Parts: sequence; C-alpha cells; structure tokens
Amino acid sequence: MQMVFVTGGTGFLGAYIIQNLVEKGFAVRALRRSAALPHFIPAPVFEKVEWIQGDVLDVVALQEAVQGADAVVHAAAVVSYHAADRAQMYQTNVDGTTNVVNAAIDAGVKRFVHISSIAALGRTGKNGTVSEDQLWEDNKANTHYGITKHLSELEAWRGFAEGLQGVIVNPSLILGYGNWHQSSCAIFKSVYNGFPWYTEGINGFVGVADVAEAVVQLLQSEVHQKRFIVSAENESFRAVFNAIAEGFSTRKPHRKATPFLGEFAWRAEKLKSFFTNQKPLLTKESARNAHARTYFDNRALLHALPRFAFTPIDIVIKEACVAYLQAVRQGRI
Repeated sequence: MQMVFVTGGTGFLGAYIIQNLVEKGFAVRALRRSAALPHFIPAPVFEKVEWIQGDVLDVVALQEAVQGADAVVHAAAVVSYHAADRAQMYQTNVDGTTNVVNAAIDAGVKRFVHISSIAALGRTGKNGTVSEDQLWEDNKANTHYGITKHLSELEAWRGFAEGLQGVIVNPSLILGYGNWHQSSCAIFKSVYNGFPWYTEGINGFVGVADVAEAVVQLLQSEVHQKRFIVSAENESFRAVFNAIAEGFSTRKPHRKATPFLGEFAWRAEKLKSFFTNQKPLLTKESARNAHARTYFDNRALLHALPRFAFTPIDIVIKEACVAYLQAVRQGRI
C-alpha cells in the first residue's frame, strides 16, 4: 500500500490522519474545498500532500482523485446539532458517502476505512454500556447527526458487500488541539470563555491523535467487515469541563443543567447566539443528550490492535490546553 486518498483532510480528525500517514511514509492525496489549510498541523506536513480541489458531492472530482489510490480513508462529514445545517449534513454525510464508496469500487481500491461515529450506534434513551453489536433503533433520542452517520454506514456496508475490503470506525467525542471555532474543539473555546453550564451525563471521550493512529493501524490490517468503537475513557461532562477549566486556569462551569434547566439553557444559548451571530455550543439536541449516562466498550479495538494504546484523557486535555493558550498568545486563533 503506497497511495492513500483521504476525504475530509482539512477537518479536525482528517488533518491528524493525514499527519499520521505522512509521518509513516505514505503518499497522500486529499480533497480540499478552500484555499485555507488547518493551522493546527505543521505546514511541512501539508506540503507533502497532493491536494485535489473539490468535495464529496463532486462526482467527477472524486472519480479522478481516487484513480491510482491503493486505499481510501473517508473522513469527510458535517458534524452539527443545528437545524440550519441539516440539509447540508444529510447531503454530505449520506450522499457524499455514496459517491465515495462508488468511486472506490470503480477504481478498485484495496482498502477502505469509513469514519463514522458512536452516534451511528443509536441512542435508546436508556443508560448502559454500548458495544459494536448494538443494533440501530429509530427513536426520538437519536440526533439528526446520528441518523446521517447511520445511513452513511449503510453505504459503507453496501460497499463491502460489493467487494470493498475495509472497516468502519466509530470514535466517541474527540478532544484535542484544533480549530476551536468548529466541531468538538468548540468545547475548549466555550470553557475558556466561561461557559457556565454542566451536567452529570456520562459519555465516551478520546484524543484526536489516538483516533488517527487507530485508523492508520486498521488501514494496514487485514481485518474486514468489522466496526470498532474508538473511545479511551467513559467520563462525565462535568469532569471533562472541569479539567479543561483547570488547564486554562479559568472558572469551572458552576451551573448544573438539570433536565428542566437544560431546556432553559439551550434556549438561553440560542437567544445569545442571535445577538452574537455565533452558533451556540448548546442546542436542543446536544442539551438532551448531555444528560444520558452512556458507557462505551473499547475492548474490540484493543483486541484487534494489540500494539495500540490510548492516551489518558487528562493528558489529552492538558496538552490541548497548552496548545490553545499558545495559539491565543500568538494571535493564531
């Protein structure tokens, strides 16, 4: 395997996947929609990438970009809990995956890794431990993002049935140094700015570099038609927010958002966003999911990749906070 084609290469996780591939000596080709490249990855890394202008909805660009690639890592996706983004999210996450799978099949690539999410495993509204064996259930607890990732997984499974060799990766909530105006990185910005709300909900968390490493190891493995939860630790949102506040030496979130107050909190954040013209971190969907106490089982991945080990979340947070503070001081964010 020599050439790897990456979609979503300028996104948070995609950029770290590219860095990991480049550092391991792979030739990398990737899609990009804009001229700007992520500031959180060293520029020399991106200088070694063959960039193709286009996106996953551009069928012609995809077909050209995948030619000659030995493998495809499909990381392109829209992550949002805002109603205004839903149409674009369904297009990119579902139709875009269809296009990438078809292009990979037509080009005869040897290996395909689809980046999904724990959201694609579905939420039942019940507390408990989730493994890769959980079956999707249609219910009101699922977010629209989760629905799009479930539908995109169906396209990946269809590709495997039609001859693609590969796996599906389901990361939990990804933490690390990135663009704190986007995706899960916005958690750091919100805590830095004094976001007051917390919940006792429990979720899986993982460092972005660990997810990238797991993806590249799975890319080089012979495991086929499997899905893997990539989650380092199950922790409460409150503990994670507190750790970030400690890393920034700022005030910890101090208002407990009970289910009742959560309904007030997301409405207050929505009103605030109207005046600031910025998307709120807390929405109706994210506020309600923040109360779930869900544990994720990572044993399947650790069994499949015996050389892989997770970085403790407290270390991930500390290192990310240091990087964000340096970027603030240097005026890069």
